Amino acid sequence: MTPRTQNPQETRRPNSFEFGFRVSFGIWVSSFGLGLSVACLLLFATALCLASDSEPFFSEGLGLYRAGDYPQAADIFRKAAVARPSSGTLQNLGLAEWHCGHTGPAVLAWEQALWLNPFNEATRMNLRFVRKTAQLESPELTWYEVVSTWLPVNWWAWTASFSLWLAIGIGAVPGLLRWRKAAWQQAIAAIALTVFLLSLPAQLGLGTRSCLGFIQRKDVPLRLTPTQQAQYITRLAAGEPARLERSRGGYSLIHTSRSVGWVKREDFRLICAAE
Repeated sequence: MTPRTQNPQETRRPNSFEFGFRVSFGIWVSSFGLGLSVACLLLFATALCLASDSEPFFSEGLGLYRAGDYPQAADIFRKAAVARPSSGTLQNLGLAEWHCGHTGPAVLAWEQALWLNPFNEATRMNLRFVRKTAQLESPELTWYEVVSTWLPVNWWAWTASFSLWLAIGIGAVPGLLRWRKAAWQQAIAAIALTVFLLSLPAQLGLGTRSCLGFIQRKDVPLRLTPTQQAQYITRLAAGEPARLERSRGGYSLIHTSRSVGWVKREDFRLICAAE
């Protein structure tokens, strides 16, 4: 019996361009992976350094807060927030400021804590209680600003970058390497592109929400012009929200839910302003 034979498969030797492209692509992927690893290590080391710098401040502030020395605790927590901003530190800063009777700085600290971590439910409850007690209104947010509050502020940039490059990589690399594109690759590329498009409104919301700020002391005069002798339009309560329009000299033009006018810069702080 004659054995059944199969037609031999023809193998094609890659030309010099294909070979060079594959080698270059492999080197690029290896270099990118190495660079990403080094960057992650540097970020991790930086985070450890910042954590070690802020840990003494945080521990000292917590001890002072438990001892009832709220003014000193607020000062220490503020230093810790400058050394390493975190939602927990800002939450404690808001509690210390509130016990000191400083409604404006307390509201600002808690809003900054939610800016970094919107999942902090304890801070959200503190804001709800203080606004009900002091009869303060919440900031009016547009729909894309509401979307920007769904995730921590730093997550949106990572989400947009990762989803965009994932969609480009899965969509382009198989074609460049002459691989057959599978259905699951197309599905992942479509999902990644959708996530990227959905992150764009959130990025816009972060930009506009960064102009949001809060009055820092009680009975702040809202002036008609940026001068000391200007006529008062109204007086603003500590913790009242407003949006920054522009600044001139030592004054800021803000837009509240009631009117537009000028206040001194030290009486108005933005939600994302550095100490």
